[in-house]
Amino acid sequence: MKSRPFSPRPALPEGISMPNTTEIRSRLEARLHELGVEVERLEAEGTQPLDADWSEQANQLEEVDTAEGLEQVRLAEARDIHAALQRIDNGSYGVCASCGGAIAPARLTAQPTATLCIDCAS
Repeated sequence: MKSRPFSPRPALPEGISMPNTTEIRSRLEARLHELGVEVERLEAEGTQPLDADWSEQANQLEEVDTAEGLEQVRLAEARDIHAALQRIDNGSYGVCASCGGAIAPARLTAQPTATLCIDCAS
């Protein structure tokens, strides 16, 4: 019995094609740049000296906590983008991490960092 060569990309239904990974890469890299700028801004907010007024300090500390939370969200998004770029590079972009099937091109266009097909994500 002759074995088929392994292909990391599952076949898509006829008439459906993968989204342009060059365009997706460009979108992901642009978003990564935006996130870097935003994280730098959030980090700078956390290094401002506290006001002498106690009530103002409470407000400032609350803002710092909010900024730190936002920073963590942005860093998680950046990790997802790096992972998506790596999948584009290694040819596994568009393959569901759970079932190994194809992730619908419309899903990848809407959510370029998706790792699961719509069925597995549900």
